[in-house]
Amino acid sequence: MDDDLEIQRLKEERQKMEKDLAALTSLTFDTDLYSSNKFEGYEQSIAVNENDDNADPAENEIARKMASFTAPKQYFKEPLRSGEEDEMSGFKQPGKIIDREDDYRRRRLNRIISPERNDPFQDKTPGPEVRTYGDVMKEEALKRKEEEVRREIAKRKNEEEENKEKEKDVEKPKKRNRWDMSQDENAGGTKKSKAASDWDMPDSTPGIGRWDATPTPGRIGDATPSLSRKNRWDETPTPGRLNDSESTPAGGVTPGATPAGMAWDATPKLGGLATPTPKRQRSRWDETPATMGSATPGATPAAACTPGVTPFGAVDMATPTPNALMRSAMTPEQYNLLRWEKDIEERNRPLTDEELDSIFPEEGYKILEPPASYVPIRTPARKLLATPTPMGTPLYNIPEENRGQQFDVPKELPGGLPFMKPEDYQYFGSLLNEENEEELSPEEQKERKIMKLLLKVKNGTPPQRKTALRQLTDKARELGAGPLFNRILPLLMQPTLEDQERHLLVKVIDRVLYKLDELVRPYVHKILVVIEPLLIDEDYYARVEGREIISNLSKAAGLATMIAAMRPDIDNIDEYVRNTTARAFSVVASALGIPALLPFLKAVCQSKKSWQARHTGIKIVQQIAILIGCAVLPHLRSLVEIIEHGLNDENQKVRTITALSLAALAEAAAPYGIESFDSVLKPLWKGIRSHRGKVLAAFLKAIGFIIPLMDAIYASYYTKEVMVILIREFQSPDEEMKKIVLKVVKQCVSTEGVEAEYIRNDILPEFFRNFWVRRMALDRRNYKQLVETTVEIANKVGVADIVGRIVEDLKDESEPYRRMVMETIEKVVANLGASDIDARLEELLIDGILYAFQEQTSDDANVMLNGFGAVVNSLGQRVKPYLPQICGTIKWRLNNKSAKVRQQAADLISRITVVMKQCEEEQLMGHLGVVLYEYLGEEYPEVLGSILGALKAIVNVIGMTKMTPPIKDLLPRLTPILKNRHEKVQENCIDLVGRIADRGAEFVPAREWMRICFELLEMLKAHKKGIRRATVNTFGYIAKAIGPQDVLATLLNNLKVQERQNRVCTTVAIAIVAETCSPFTVLPALMNEYRVPELNVQNGVLKSLSFLFEYIGEMGKDYIYAVTPLLEDALMDRDLVHRQTAASAVKHMTLGVAGLGCEDALVHLMNYVWPNIFETSPHVINAVMEAIEGMRVALGAAVVLNYCLQGLFHPARKVREVYWKIYNSLYIGAQDALVASYPVLEDEDINVFSRPELHMFV
Repeated sequence: MDDDLEIQRLKEERQKMEKDLAALTSLTFDTDLYSSNKFEGYEQSIAVNENDDNADPAENEIARKMASFTAPKQYFKEPLRSGEEDEMSGFKQPGKIIDREDDYRRRRLNRIISPERNDPFQDKTPGPEVRTYGDVMKEEALKRKEEEVRREIAKRKNEEEENKEKEKDVEKPKKRNRWDMSQDENAGGTKKSKAASDWDMPDSTPGIGRWDATPTPGRIGDATPSLSRKNRWDETPTPGRLNDSESTPAGGVTPGATPAGMAWDATPKLGGLATPTPKRQRSRWDETPATMGSATPGATPAAACTPGVTPFGAVDMATPTPNALMRSAMTPEQYNLLRWEKDIEERNRPLTDEELDSIFPEEGYKILEPPASYVPIRTPARKLLATPTPMGTPLYNIPEENRGQQFDVPKELPGGLPFMKPEDYQYFGSLLNEENEEELSPEEQKERKIMKLLLKVKNGTPPQRKTALRQLTDKARELGAGPLFNRILPLLMQPTLEDQERHLLVKVIDRVLYKLDELVRPYVHKILVVIEPLLIDEDYYARVEGREIISNLSKAAGLATMIAAMRPDIDNIDEYVRNTTARAFSVVASALGIPALLPFLKAVCQSKKSWQARHTGIKIVQQIAILIGCAVLPHLRSLVEIIEHGLNDENQKVRTITALSLAALAEAAAPYGIESFDSVLKPLWKGIRSHRGKVLAAFLKAIGFIIPLMDAIYASYYTKEVMVILIREFQSPDEEMKKIVLKVVKQCVSTEGVEAEYIRNDILPEFFRNFWVRRMALDRRNYKQLVETTVEIANKVGVADIVGRIVEDLKDESEPYRRMVMETIEKVVANLGASDIDARLEELLIDGILYAFQEQTSDDANVMLNGFGAVVNSLGQRVKPYLPQICGTIKWRLNNKSAKVRQQAADLISRITVVMKQCEEEQLMGHLGVVLYEYLGEEYPEVLGSILGALKAIVNVIGMTKMTPPIKDLLPRLTPILKNRHEKVQENCIDLVGRIADRGAEFVPAREWMRICFELLEMLKAHKKGIRRATVNTFGYIAKAIGPQDVLATLLNNLKVQERQNRVCTTVAIAIVAETCSPFTVLPALMNEYRVPELNVQNGVLKSLSFLFEYIGEMGKDYIYAVTPLLEDALMDRDLVHRQTAASAVKHMTLGVAGLGCEDALVHLMNYVWPNIFETSPHVINAVMEAIEGMRVALGAAVVLNYCLQGLFHPARKVREVYWKIYNSLYIGAQDALVASYPVLEDEDINVFSRPELHMFV
């Protein structure tokens, strides 16, 4: 209410302001004719929703509480994320990788692509310019040393600062103020050097204070200097503090003498010109440049007058120009400034050749010619700040327009290359130079070719990309590893790279690696620098790509090269490099086998030089366990032995990673391998009693994963021992510790040996007190872990104990907390049922879930719906007393103003219809059906979809005969809804129509079904496969209900449409109609349709035949001879697609009639299929090969082998390849059957090839 009042008040204020500012109120033209307010009688603003203004305030309050918008959250956040993006573009720009990366992942850009390294396996000795393993190790050692020195310097600086702070903190003697001095202090006590009191000094003009302007000759000479140094802040500002020429000199100062403060080269006062007028002493803090207008009007100053405050000719106002300096009278300061500049320039002038010859010896030096473009700066650096303006500045000329300039429109690339983005110019810019490629050297031509191909891959159209990728792959060895990687890898380090571009470039590397094989060795580290960051990318597919590349790289380069490339990074000073290297090593281990890497890991994990190397080695073991899972079991003992010493390492980080690695190994090995962990149990046990913080968390995690591997008796003992520490850590404020404690509790509780009574008494009270608090519901990871742990505890102690403790929280004020409670109850009840729940708890539960359901305001309604459904379904018939209340709530909410509320109510009906049937509440369901029927005019598609889903659920449960409203009234209302293009509406509507067509077709006239058939054709265009599948099934149901003729005519007409997806779905529908209504009702019309001389129709018929024979299976033997002539024609057609589809039909036909005595027709068709084996199109050759495979099954391997033998040893390689491909598939599919079919070979001396036993027949 407060918000409404505030809005109303602001609105009134705005209206008042508009009235005040209106033109007719400020001017009084014709006010006798017109009203003074020109807006009178007009609406000042238009309401977003007309009804909102008349709505009841209480309803407004509810609407504000309930979410009244239907768009998902991400669309509301999108404008906030877009920031500075151009709002007018209208298109969402593809996301750059760097935009979604955090600071840690961006550190990949700091890494340098190192030069190629020596390949130790090459034949020749490496030259001195090639970097070897030793050079790299020396560089890393130098970097490490440098980092240590920097750390030491920083540490000492910190210590110095701390010492200074301590010195400041020591009490200092109080600084005396002159007001604090008393005569007693001056007279008695320790005699200090007597200073003259300020009050005893003779009056003098104040001298220079330390905050005054920088002393210059013109500023000092006018004041009579005082003897003692005084602070200007101590002086009382009075008008007498002026430069008085008549001031009395202080004692000991000769009147008329040069003042003490004047500089050695100051110009003396010109006494004969004019008497200086008193002026205020200037300070650099309050000096404001005075303009000419501030001078006294009418006074014409002469050239030799007294220098005043405001200089003439605008000097001091702007950069002095020669004109200005000549026109105006100069103050002494300016005059001296010119003199000093001249003197400095004279002293700093460049030495002449003669002077240099006199300085340097004659031998050993050579005079170099300066470059032609070199123009020395003759003026000192300070003159660069001045704007040089010559005496006679020429006027401004409009420059001539250079029409050859390139602006935003990029030059069109030659040779049909794709568009180049601005950020691509630095990589592909040389392609814009239209050079004659014949004049370039072979290396330059190669580079240019690689650049063109990469640009096509990165920015080209799919066909361009496909061709370029194939060329890069085929010519990889010819182009060379060096030129290829030197072009590809910098592109992957580009800061503006997008996900799609990275995916394509990584694909290039993958293909090229396969071809280059061992040539890749010198570039292993370069590739790793670019690919390793993919291993920690947040995108799962990027991580998979990275693993695949490193796996292929390790197979191509070999283990020795991989170790040599990555060994220097193991103890790198940067933690990011060590992390990515550990992950890369785990991929190498999975690719080349753990045993190959074990000796290296052992050496690294026991490194004494640096803790970083030990840390990385142990992390490699952790990553291996995470990556390959249970495949670590054969090597488990070895891996544990390698890292066990890390539990007692002096470095805390090494101890932490060791415990985490043991946890990962135990998790991967579960439920086996406890004997491998025997050696680490004792140090772990000691560790959890002595450590705190992160180390303790890691140790607890390790024990938590090892305990489930133990036998029941040991698990029970260890659980009770560790639980003491876990319960203590329940109170830890650290989020990470909470997650680990919850995980360990879950692991321990799920172990066999732990009794329910122990959990109930010792764990539950503290667990609920510390973890079941509102704050845990706010962090998603905590939320998830807490729910999982509570469900695991419930599995041990039962439903009642858990639900009884949290059921009251369903009425908590915090919605995230209510949602967490509901999710827990849902999972517990779904797992264990509701048999333990007594009557009182049942009442509390129903009351709580009703309250939580009604009070939800967030978008995530599924948790509440699922919870409601799970509880109601598990209670079963016990929920009958509450159904009227639940249905009343649903009906009330179906009438709510908010679309979201209506949708939730409709969704809830579909969850509870089964229980309503169990409770024999058919009348109530019928009433709900009528209510939902009345809401079919709903305008929000999400809500309409939910209403249709609820109607479908009621129809399924109540049956067609008892359904209210009757089916004959319901179906005509659904027909127009089929036109709705919203996926949810389409899916639920077609499901409902299909259900009615299947079970209650007789309630609806045939004409209505035909009308629905025409609407269903449009639904074949749907994007979602589930909708298309439901549609083609519905055609089958309708055909069964009203006969196939009318439906088939509709479908055959649809084969003429252009859209391929529509035609394919139509062919499937025809096949389903044939299956439902027997093939003989469909085949004549289908074969007749093949005579239409239209490619799409003929292809559609063949496709229908293919699906038809697939669906009818053995029934096809009755129709095979009928369709053989049609298939003959199709297999001889010039159109590739015809032959492909016909081959597919032959495959399904042969597989259906195998062993049913139709071999003659199949051999006849085989003779038409076989000539197509030399086709190059991948789709056609696949279809043909599958048809031949079908023939192998139906005719036997021997028949196909006879076809095959004629080409196995053909002189042409391409012919042989095809025949051997067919033979290999025969060998795989029917190896035993081929033995009897091999040709008879004559014996040769001692080699006997004859097999007499195969010649015997019974």
